[in-house]
Amino acid sequence: MQVAPLFAALFSVLVPVKMWYGIAQRDEVQIAGPGEYKLVLTDFAGKAQEPQGAVDVSGGKVVDVKAIFPQLSMLGTYVLYAVPKGKSLPEFAGTPLVIEVRGERNGPPEPAVTKIEPLRYAIMQTKYGPVKMIFYYDVAPHTADNFLRLSEEGYFDGLTFHRIVPKFVIQGGDPRGNGMGGPGYFINAEFNDRPHEAGVLSMARSEDPNSAGSQFFICLDYNGTKGLDHKYTAFGKVVDGMSAVNQIAATPLRDPRNGVPETQQVIQSITVKPVTAQDNPYAQDLHLK
Repeated sequence: MQVAPLFAALFSVLVPVKMWYGIAQRDEVQIAGPGEYKLVLTDFAGKAQEPQGAVDVSGGKVVDVKAIFPQLSMLGTYVLYAVPKGKSLPEFAGTPLVIEVRGERNGPPEPAVTKIEPLRYAIMQTKYGPVKMIFYYDVAPHTADNFLRLSEEGYFDGLTFHRIVPKFVIQGGDPRGNGMGGPGYFINAEFNDRPHEAGVLSMARSEDPNSAGSQFFICLDYNGTKGLDHKYTAFGKVVDGMSAVNQIAATPLRDPRNGVPETQQVIQSITVKPVTAQDNPYAQDLHLK
């Protein structure tokens, strides 16, 4: 059985046979790493899910994780870990898998398809240093996927934060650099309950709720941004590097009314990385301290 080469290149223990599964199909994952492991499933808040099948697995096997964890037949976002024998979370091997059980948009609230992908984060390089970001796979999966895909394809590299509003936001991701550009398509809004606190990533848009594309902003002060809650799509947050964000926000403005900085604030690059036990920016959010 051939595993997806993208996944095999990213991590070495849990490898889904493919990325998408119909809800009636087996959710097949290969245990690619040598050794013996215990499978652990949590929801996206870090709460462990009780198995109803054998969780002990060994390298080289292909398992149907939905048969082990019936919760994967229900709508939700889950994280699957391979924990080496004799260990427990937060120790795990390789890269965890995000398992999203999705329904149809505007359809009945029932599962229709399952997506399995590696848990990833991103690092944005600026002249003030790196900015590490994690993503809300649970409440904004399409928006997070859009941002991660554009980042992996180099879309943001060399673009700028073209709009800076002190104590509010810094906004970037526009290939035109004037607030009027995008990737040539729009994505649907995923408004959710995550507050627009300092460090939160959210999507810029026009009056049309479904007009976001690639322009995003980073919140600076919740006193100024709380009015954005439930009106803009929060899709992630900065977990390290807010000092760099704040230095960008302190840039002198050539046009304060429109937030145009005197000097260009360049996004040097955004690199997407797989999570590991040694490098896990989600640990605090998933309660894996």
